Amino acid sequence: MRVETTKLDGVLLFVPEPHRDSRGLFTRTFDAAIAADYGLIASFIQDSQSRSWQGTIRGMHGRGGRGEAKLVRCAHGAVRDVIVDARAESPTFGDNLSVVLDDETFVTLYVPPGFLHGFQALTKVADVCYRIDREHDPAEDLAVRYDDPDLGIQWPLPVGAISSRDQSAGSWAELCARLGR
Repeated sequence: MRVETTKLDGVLLFVPEPHRDSRGLFTRTFDAAIAADYGLIASFIQDSQSRSWQGTIRGMHGRGGRGEAKLVRCAHGAVRDVIVDARAESPTFGDNLSVVLDDETFVTLYVPPGFLHGFQALTKVADVCYRIDREHDPAEDLAVRYDDPDLGIQWPLPVGAISSRDQSAGSWAELCARLGR
């Protein structure tokens, strides 16, 4: 497994090297020892999975307070995964990173605390798995509309399903004001 750094400080891509043969394949999707070599020492206490239909957008979500770190991968199908740096003190505040996560490359995205996260399903069905480092506290939920013009996120497909919560999320400008930016 190799690790790739990104343009956003602390964000990592874990890129496995699947072993493929006549039976199918085997791959390691995470290795704590390799992660530790890049300064990532985290205890993940929750595993979650979502299933989405093609075109569905989930996001853009985050947590206030201490935030939350997560490992995100697509176990079935493919998604366009997007994160936005919402760390008020960060030099890349407001910048976003977009990457395809799929069931062919098995890339896992490490998202540090302080980021908004969302994705769009690119295939008929997409299963996304999350490992999260702390319990969910709804009082700390943050959300920005997926189509906020200040973020300028380019979703590759027409928008399919979207939750009423995501549809009514606040603006990036409102979040910036809340964060003192």
